[in-house]
Amino acid sequence: MIGYVNKVIPMSVVDGPGNRTAIFFQGCNFNCKYCHNPETINHCIHCGKCIEVCPTGALEKREGRVHWDKEKCVDCDRCLGACPYNASPKIYTYTPQELAKEVEKSIPFIEGISTSGGECTLQYEFLTEFYKEVKKLDLTVLTDTNGGLDFEEERFQDFVNSTDGFMLDIKAWDEEEHRELTGKSNEMVKKNLAYFTKIGKLEEIRCVCLSHLDNKKTIEEAAKVIKKWGNIEDISIKIIQYRHFGVREEFRNLSAPRKEEMEEYYHFAKELGFEEVILI
Repeated sequence: MIGYVNKVIPMSVVDGPGNRTAIFFQGCNFNCKYCHNPETINHCIHCGKCIEVCPTGALEKREGRVHWDKEKCVDCDRCLGACPYNASPKIYTYTPQELAKEVEKSIPFIEGISTSGGECTLQYEFLTEFYKEVKKLDLTVLTDTNGGLDFEEERFQDFVNSTDGFMLDIKAWDEEEHRELTGKSNEMVKKNLAYFTKIGKLEEIRCVCLSHLDNKKTIEEAAKVIKKWGNIEDISIKIIQYRHFGVREEFRNLSAPRKEEMEEYYHFAKELGFEEVILI
């Protein structure tokens, strides 16, 4: 079994509680306009355009496929800018055991791992086996997800049972706003918000705020669901101000709420009952 990984951050304090190894998997089922890692959305189709701009010869095509030589690469990322498909030729492949060995290098400085993307849960079968290996290291595992898959389905139950908690992105509560932003419905996201809360595995919700979105509605409606199925005091919320860094050029016209509005969202979330509100 092989997992496709975009990057591994050995120690991160922003991807879940404490110091954690953060692993970003390749491939996503959403196409968010504000995506800060658009090169993680699709898998390489081996068109070769990246080869033309590589200054060190780290990329070459063999037998119709683009191959990346990590030793020659200087991480200039020109290949990412040249890719017309929101992909990357710089992908690592691991077995669950190999990736667990990478995580082990950061012990004892971490308390767990967080998986993200892209959308890591598209590789849920790999994650299930990987999490089992990580648990042998006495580490916790958290999954960052956009909630676009139906995790109540039987095929996901081993995966759901293997993770300690989910960090759920809630892009927008309004259906039209969500479709305009991501290209997809948020029906499944709302269903998973309730499901993760009911089974006691909702660790955190995350809301990226844009000036044209009804951000207060998103925070308020999410709070209602959490209160219905669990204890809002147990769930943290990250309220994130949109930043244009890494965003595709055609979407750089998006704007963020003012600082005063962000502070208003912070106090609003507190009033709703969230005890841990993180403003970013």
